[in-house]
Amino acid sequence: MISTPPHAPTRTSSTDFNFDHLDVRSLLRLHGRISQMLRDRGVTRTANNPTGDLAEHLFCKAFGWTQADNSMKAVDATCANGLRYQIKGRRTMQLKGSRQLSAIRDLEGDHFDVLAGVVFDEHFDVVRAALVPAALIRAGATYVKRTNSSKFILRDDVWTQPGVTDVTEALRAVEL
Repeated sequence: MISTPPHAPTRTSSTDFNFDHLDVRSLLRLHGRISQMLRDRGVTRTANNPTGDLAEHLFCKAFGWTQADNSMKAVDATCANGLRYQIKGRRTMQLKGSRQLSAIRDLEGDHFDVLAGVVFDEHFDVVRAALVPAALIRAGATYVKRTNSSKFILRDDVWTQPGVTDVTEALRAVEL
């Protein structure tokens, strides 16, 4: 029998917790506390929805990239050879949920070389991840006038495009 070392945290399934008895105020306080703990542990960098921060954390951990400052325009990380990455994550709440990534600002500004995209399931487990050349993003994105940004959907056919690298297993290997 393999035992867990005393210093290693144990993993608990999200189904082991029952929050039905908590009122809305308690749930919001719990959410705030969990957000703070994720920041304290270096998993997230903001108090926003953790999907984007988690995506950045996993990609940088998997590939040894250097995370950019929060204020850096359209670049989330760089690698040793100088490539610039914009990192996007999408959490789907159902099997056929939307895979539209968050807004891509100033896409024509040539701010990044590769988009690193990951789709999470409702439990924040990696479903699929890819490295997509910026040229492919520019060719497949749609401009949205209302938000002055471009949208890109990480559909399954993206993985079949030339130049796209499937990195699903690399991200799964460093999942928290």
